[in-house]
Amino acid sequence: MNINLEKASFKDFENIPGATAWESAGLFRKYTANWESRGHWNYRQESLSGCLPEVELDLPGNPNKKFVALVFNDYLGFSQHPAVKAAAIAGIEKYGAGAAASPAIGGHISYHRQIEEKIAAFFKKESAMLYTTGYTANSATMQALLRKEDLAILDMDVHASMYEGCQLTNVKTFPHNHMEKLERILKDTAGMYRTRMVIVDGVYSQPADICKLDEVVRLARHYGAFVAMDDAHGVGVIGQTGRGVMELYNLYKDVDIVTGTFSKTFGHIGGYVAANADLINYLKFQSRQHIFSVTAAPAAICILKSIDLIDEEPQWKTKLWENIHHLRNGLHRLGFDTGNTQSAIIPVMTGDPALNAEACRLLLQAGVYASQVGYPAVARKNARIRMSVMATHTFAHMDHVLNAFEWVDQKLRITKMQIN
Repeated sequence: MNINLEKASFKDFENIPGATAWESAGLFRKYTANWESRGHWNYRQESLSGCLPEVELDLPGNPNKKFVALVFNDYLGFSQHPAVKAAAIAGIEKYGAGAAASPAIGGHISYHRQIEEKIAAFFKKESAMLYTTGYTANSATMQALLRKEDLAILDMDVHASMYEGCQLTNVKTFPHNHMEKLERILKDTAGMYRTRMVIVDGVYSQPADICKLDEVVRLARHYGAFVAMDDAHGVGVIGQTGRGVMELYNLYKDVDIVTGTFSKTFGHIGGYVAANADLINYLKFQSRQHIFSVTAAPAAICILKSIDLIDEEPQWKTKLWENIHHLRNGLHRLGFDTGNTQSAIIPVMTGDPALNAEACRLLLQAGVYASQVGYPAVARKNARIRMSVMATHTFAHMDHVLNAFEWVDQKLRITKMQIN
């Protein structure tokens, strides 16, 4: 049980040989205390305010109380939109605080049906169903559909929830957006499995780039496979009217299953799956996490308004992209590497977990709250500072972030390391 606490990652504590769960927990506590002692622990910071472009944090030893927040995926700011908040309040006043039963045995209320119908129509699908979270929408759907006779073919950078959902089936992975490797798998597995499902993200949460959906669909159709896509980070951001990567490629009819979450652009919480009517009806009664879990509380009725606002107030998407370009271009001028981002997620690549942690500590000193991402979320050499841009940020916020990065770079020489 010898673990170097300064160089360890979360992965090292997942299954420590010979250690009980309590012993593992004790070692992990020493690990977190070690990081905290160096000011390198920026997880689970307690925010004293809501999901806003500026938040209040109470950080010991930090002179700032307000920080420009780049940690929220509320891309269009709808969690704070007056009409969305009013709709949530009205939902509680009409239906109460909770649903109090699973959807199969009493907990399916009229607002659930309305949300399902509206999100299905949004994606031009026949039907949809709700889950309590976007994570569950992915894991539960794949568990219900794919078993030992089937094959899941995953882009290596899909969300962890998809990997969890494929634990009951056979799995093959292909390097991120590598169409030649995908085609090789499809060729080599022809006729070997009952169902083959190619599983991708629309916008990938760590690379921040976009799926080559047109090529994925072409290959899947040619080799007789189905396509499932999680577009949690694409909705509201990508496509002419914000309907995500399917709209970008005009492939609504060609993606068999689309999943997502209401916790990002739609500003609330919950997950959804949209597909043809037969498949959704099957999932409603075969997906255990749906049958045996209480469904969305009445405040979720605000989702109906959020969906409407995508079309009613397109200025939010326009403002979001102005902010994205402002921040990304400014980082490039300073010499930072932002990877292949094509979305509202902007990474700054550091390539070193220790450098990453120190950069985030200094950013907090400069009044900027961003996320440090390292192994196992990404490879150690791909450590990065991850930022999510919102429409409610101002150029002043973005300039504050750029000034902070310039100051951090003077101390750590991140850009010089990238050039070398």
